[in-house]
Amino acid sequence: MQKGSVLLAIMAGLLVGSPAQAEVKLSGSFVATRACPATQSIKSAKNPGNIATEVGKTYDLLAGNKDLPTHYLIEVPGAEPDRRWVKVTCGHLADGEATEAPAAVPGKDAGKAAASASGKPEYVLALSWQPAFCETKSSKPECRAQTVQGFDATHFTLHGLWPQPNGNFYCGVKASDRANDKPGRWDRLPAVTLDAATRQELETVMPGTQSALERHEWIKHGTCSGKNQQDFFADAVRLAREVNASPVQALFAKSVGGELTSGQIRDAFDAAFGAGAGNRVRVSCVNDRGRRLIGEVTLGLTGPIEAGSSLSGLMLAAAATDNAGCPKGLVDAVGRQ
Repeated sequence: MQKGSVLLAIMAGLLVGSPAQAEVKLSGSFVATRACPATQSIKSAKNPGNIATEVGKTYDLLAGNKDLPTHYLIEVPGAEPDRRWVKVTCGHLADGEATEAPAAVPGKDAGKAAASASGKPEYVLALSWQPAFCETKSSKPECRAQTVQGFDATHFTLHGLWPQPNGNFYCGVKASDRANDKPGRWDRLPAVTLDAATRQELETVMPGTQSALERHEWIKHGTCSGKNQQDFFADAVRLAREVNASPVQALFAKSVGGELTSGQIRDAFDAAFGAGAGNRVRVSCVNDRGRRLIGEVTLGLTGPIEAGSSLSGLMLAAAATDNAGCPKGLVDAVGRQ
């Protein structure tokens, strides 16, 4: 056999013996009901950082390993790499069934929010309970700066406003910016331009601006909103303000140190924003050394989001969900507990 033929045969054998991991693209969210290894590879079970799913936490769903998957590919924030495989038996899909996620096409899809069946854009408003976030991210500047007198001790903080469907990311974004965003090098992303009043309010309601979170949120989500930076963040700030001026915030503030159920939280949204609003809310929890903490609430909205849009109207226009997420968790206080 000639030398070239031998080389080709060896290469073919290697390819047959080491198939690439298949991916069937999916969208939606995966809610962990068990603490399971989150591996870089299904076959090798390699797990850099010994990452495991956290019970009650919701993760972005990226793919399955086949049409009827045994494993899901999820995004685990803070893991390196953040794309991890978990067994399907470790949780459930937030919406009952995942669907294919059409990728945004730079240029063609830039500046377009995803539309619902009614033709109206859909969003998720994500609001964090910052003391719980800081239990596991205590080295971040915004966590080192926390005080019991601070806004984020008793109010929701803004994580983001996310055009849907999940997977509608990075519209028209340069490859170099995506390369910095993925591993969290947010300080290398372009600055966000806002008027003085919006900047001041954003820095209060989004403490993560101290880690350049607003740059990440714009690059990944805002670019798909169809709005400029000023309008996108002004909308997000205004909607967060409505929640923080409502009985929902009052419930959390008086419950610090105690537990709340997802049912109580949903009832508070009904009281604040109209009957049925709570059915558009999901609760996510984080596991802190055996304590289950309420980390975030996400609100389903159907737009368009305009200057006169009320949060109540946006929520009640969205599709309801039977999945309330984490059933119960502690409302954490500021400081390492």
